[in-house]
Amino acid sequence: MTALPRNVILLSFDALRADHLGCYGYERDTSPNLDQLAEVSTLFRNAYSASSHTREAVPALLTGEYPDVAIDDGFRLATDTVASMLAEAGFATAGFHSNPFVSRAYGFDTGFDEFDDDLHFGKNKFVALAQRALDKLRNRHYARATEINERSLSWLDSLDGEPFFLWNHYMDTHGPYEPPSEYRTMYAEREISDRKAQSLYQRAIKSPESITDEERRLLIDLYDAEIAYNDDRVGAFLDALRDRGVLSDSLLIVTADHGDAFGEHGYYEHPRYLHDEITHVPMLVRPPEGGDGLVDVPASTLDIAATVADVIEHGGDLPGRSLLGAPWDERTVFLQARGEGDDSHLRRYSLRTSEHACFCERNVETDALEFEDCRDRELRGELEAHIEERIRREGGEGGSETESVDDEIERRLSALGYKE
Repeated sequence: MTALPRNVILLSFDALRADHLGCYGYERDTSPNLDQLAEVSTLFRNAYSASSHTREAVPALLTGEYPDVAIDDGFRLATDTVASMLAEAGFATAGFHSNPFVSRAYGFDTGFDEFDDDLHFGKNKFVALAQRALDKLRNRHYARATEINERSLSWLDSLDGEPFFLWNHYMDTHGPYEPPSEYRTMYAEREISDRKAQSLYQRAIKSPESITDEERRLLIDLYDAEIAYNDDRVGAFLDALRDRGVLSDSLLIVTADHGDAFGEHGYYEHPRYLHDEITHVPMLVRPPEGGDGLVDVPASTLDIAATVADVIEHGGDLPGRSLLGAPWDERTVFLQARGEGDDSHLRRYSLRTSEHACFCERNVETDALEFEDCRDRELRGELEAHIEERIRREGGEGGSETESVDDEIERRLSALGYKE
């Protein structure tokens, strides 16, 4: 890196799998703007989220710590984020998103000067009630990318020239897949109402075996249309940054918290497994002077915080490594996920190298380890050693979740398919 970035911009997508983008080899033209950005960035072909679902993946992404350190047993933020790190270094900090699981209710506003999570508790009661009624009428359960852009650009325009950290997290690619009307038949042969799209998505989660080949294709068509819409809006956002003269001296990182499955392993959406379709994510890094092309060495979303620490020469011992660290030495990255419901006694772990993967499931009640797809004895030993280290760091197993959640969060979670 030859130029020190003045600003840091992190754009993340919810449930965006890497292999549905053109720059990762997808056959559909879903992402022309991200593809163009990839040409002047370092693109990590084998980037993985530290977990497979928002509650563990976003905390890891923002803190650079594995989920078992980043959050407590109630999924509340338990350590500093890149926002806190950059605020201490004199950056103005802001975050814009609409995912209830990483809202201020779980402490994720810490370190942010401005934190807009699209939730209305703590505001005027009558305004909140009116907003909820309007949301219900619109069948709306998250802020579209257009809204996230408008809010974040408004904040950016309010600054007085100070360096800034900006995090936009886009929900459009998260189910239920309801692309805007002009994108509705971009890939699908027939138009489907939002209500039917929601019903199909919910059934795919609850009864994956009932989904026909035609319905699976329709889900993918709608998902790809959401990607195309989100890509168009990100293109507009990058143009707005260029117009304001801030993109050229900013470190820009683009990634996702996890992907989405379409029946490859018998499930849809993103339950707490660690297969590639829900952990292989895009990772584009563009420092002010441009990127270094394609990198095959594995990367992790844990590396984002390490990259920020590298930029501001922040001390500390994060498990990731800087994404600005060419030449790229071979490495192993690790993933984890807590079980839920009937599997709450399970912890799942995985590792990735450039050529191999290894999976393990740990029963916290018996401490038994069950390995899967791990024929290489050396890799198995490496994963087992990692698990032993995580057990020591965890310092005890998770308990039941006691955090009370605002009614609006409950409604949003239900609409997004998290609750029955």
